[in-house]
Amino acid sequence: MSKSAQRTVSTTRRQFESLTEAAERTGLSTYTLRRRIADGRLPAYRSGSRIIRVDPDDVDNLLRRIPAVIRGS
Repeated sequence: MSKSAQRTVSTTRRQFESLTEAAERTGLSTYTLRRRIADGRLPAYRSGSRIIRVDPDDVDNLLRRIPAVIRGS
């Protein structure tokens, strides 16, 4: 088998969403998402001078589960 036949190439494309879509999906405001981009906590990708897209996984990583506090009776 040749080396080229042994290599596998991943053809899955990353999916991106607009800030409005991310805000609607998570309940965060677009302003909050823009602040997270500005402070470096949310990676974003620009296409042209105005279009900004984010990876939904990166947006989801902003959200942290708060552990429940179990109180004794």
